[in-house]
Amino acid sequence: MDTYQRTWQNKQPLVFTALGTLAAAFLFWVAFLRPAPVPAVPVITKAVAVLKGDSGVSGTVTFAQTVPTAAVTVTGELRGLDPRAERGFHIHTSGDLSAGCVSAGAHYNPLGKKHGAPSADERHVGDLGNVLSDAQGAVQISMEDRLISLNGPLSIVGRAVVLHAGTDDLGKGGNEDSLQTGNAGGRVACGVIGRPRFLSARSRF
Repeated sequence: MDTYQRTWQNKQPLVFTALGTLAAAFLFWVAFLRPAPVPAVPVITKAVAVLKGDSGVSGTVTFAQTVPTAAVTVTGELRGLDPRAERGFHIHTSGDLSAGCVSAGAHYNPLGKKHGAPSADERHVGDLGNVLSDAQGAVQISMEDRLISLNGPLSIVGRAVVLHAGTDDLGKGGNEDSLQTGNAGGRVACGVIGRPRFLSARSRF
């Protein structure tokens, strides 16, 4: 046996011990130390609100967004309004309707803006302007908005849609209330914006 073979035989136990230690360390890392995979955040493409109130106004509003960066399409139908009435239509901060529409809080305004028209640069996220009823007191809603979203930090899911008793002056009323509420008056109907499969549990007046 030459010198090389004797040297290798002497080193074999050390090599196998080192390999075994590395394997054990790897298995320990896999089992206990490896960061857990971050679960993918589901993309919400549709949400629905069922509006009800003490005034007899009721209806359903649907929000659709194909991808998180797309505009939100708002469609729906409301009934029970006065004929040919223009009424404020907003998203409010809270989905808590335990005390009726009043507990939905203020207009959804995470950016700290003043109240305005949907097309204005200065507006609340929840400012969707007015809806107009027909001669039978029904409203067909069809609009698109690029500020609200069903996803991300400005998501409206879990918040409330509120129909007001008066016309929204779009922040042009010349007083402080106009810059906060549009002088749109009381709240005649509201509903929580929820994903469809949770609708019955989350949109009750």
